Amino acid sequence: MLDAQNAHRTIWVCGHWKLRYGGRLEKNWKRLRGVADSKRKRRMVGEEFIKVLKSCRRSLLGSYTGKAKRRGSSMSKFSFSNVPRLQLLSRDEVESIHLASTKLLEDVGVKIYNDTALRLLADAGAEVDSNNKLARIPQHLVKESLVKAPSTIRLYSRDGKHDRVLERNKVTYNPGSAALFILDSKTNETRRPLSRDLADLVRLTDALEYVQAQSTALVVSDVPVGIVDRYRLFVVLKNSPKPIVTGTFSVDGLYDMKRMLEAVVGGEKELARKPMAVFDTCPSAPLKWSELLSQNLIDCAKFRIPAEIVPMPQLGATGPATLAGSLVQHNAEFLSGLVMAQLTNPGAPVIYGGSPTTFDQRYATARLGAIETIMLGCSYAQIGKYYGLPTHMYLGLSDTKVVDAQCGFESGIGIVLGALAGINVMSGPGMLNFESCQSLEKLVIDNTICGMALRLVKGVRVDDETLAADLLRKVGPGGMYLAEKHTLQWFRKEQFMPSEIIDRREWKAWKAAGSKDIVQRAKVIVEKTLKEHKPEPLPHDIENDLEDVVRDIMKQHKISTLPLVSAS
Repeated sequence: MLDAQNAHRTIWVCGHWKLRYGGRLEKNWKRLRGVADSKRKRRMVGEEFIKVLKSCRRSLLGSYTGKAKRRGSSMSKFSFSNVPRLQLLSRDEVESIHLASTKLLEDVGVKIYNDTALRLLADAGAEVDSNNKLARIPQHLVKESLVKAPSTIRLYSRDGKHDRVLERNKVTYNPGSAALFILDSKTNETRRPLSRDLADLVRLTDALEYVQAQSTALVVSDVPVGIVDRYRLFVVLKNSPKPIVTGTFSVDGLYDMKRMLEAVVGGEKELARKPMAVFDTCPSAPLKWSELLSQNLIDCAKFRIPAEIVPMPQLGATGPATLAGSLVQHNAEFLSGLVMAQLTNPGAPVIYGGSPTTFDQRYATARLGAIETIMLGCSYAQIGKYYGLPTHMYLGLSDTKVVDAQCGFESGIGIVLGALAGINVMSGPGMLNFESCQSLEKLVIDNTICGMALRLVKGVRVDDETLAADLLRKVGPGGMYLAEKHTLQWFRKEQFMPSEIIDRREWKAWKAAGSKDIVQRAKVIVEKTLKEHKPEPLPHDIENDLEDVVRDIMKQHKISTLPLVSAS
């Protein structure tokens, strides 16, 4: 169903072409005008409008293409096919990368150190060398798997207010996962994080409007290594209802984390029906799957838990030095995982993800903030969209060690370009130092950049109200718009209003307020938020069920106490 606003927008467009092409549109133009100007013009316009719209579109396109052919290429300047969008690859180039990837899988294959996965592939017709753990995957298996994988994944929140739909060009931001360090707000030095640091980061994320999902963002150091993956999820579930991007460090860890999620949502069937967490599974570049990560992928597929397949080729080191060559490898690694997931459980939800990097030969470091890294992500997102799959990329992070100008522009470029590319899940706000460190201040700053990017992709609304023709006539030359009702109505709708993190006062007012730079303002916001924000608590019975699962895990691992866990 389409509303009257869209009806009038279509009338304007068709009217323009009516003037240009005359009688071909006349009949449909009158019918469309009649529908839009009827008594229902402020209500929903029904099937009649849709029929007229389709008819007008056929007439319009027929008139336009016929004229264009007769007039030649000069008419291309009037084409709407060149709408600005971030597309670094043409359709032919995407298809070339796809064909090269499937040929690579079929001729060279991928190493998989998991006997279950190898048996799945062999039974499906892949050529498997069990001794060398090598599987050559035929192109028909790739095609069948692409058809089976869903194009839409819905992530549910505990409170029902923060659900996210991963499809088309809808964007969701979340902090990057598994940082080993935190930038201490007081000392401005990095250190190993504690449980309280993770709880603070989760509560801060819960309060941030434009970071719409959580992640198990820190690997805390005050918990036994054997259960740290489970414990991170526990802290997130206790402190925020938002959906989660996570991952496990062991095979049994996934089963324990699944039990924790089931305790919150109400059982295994309910978790499969309304998933609230995505699990990262990462192949090893080049063209390898470890026993652990391939088993995690298989288990996610078995239980219909959304899996984010995250290839990580490093351009010039563990991947070819060319962007196109690394895209071929990246795509082949993803497709090999997709096949394993769909052979395990047809229709299993899979996200086309990645964390590719470039290699700095001067310092032997990964360059996650480099423009080429961002280009890799935006390019493979095009491939994922070509396949009709939800997409993911590590963007919004920086290679710098502190919150500074480099931090701002590297993160900002990634956040904005990723949004223009329509990447569905972007992990990275808050991260710096080569994806190994989290900063609460950076997370607050990045939240505003995310908000700006989300405003950008909404684009410019053009209709009768926003064109403001009557207002322009009323105010006229030399007039003032401040006191107009239209200004009051549209001021906040049209303009993104950032938090106090952005300073737009004049110089004297800024000086009077303490001359704080953006990092100092971020510290104030972090402190205020952690003091005042109260996340939606777990219902008491659900909290007890969750802690029962955690205490059972503690018993299995012979752990007597854990931070933030109530005594039994």
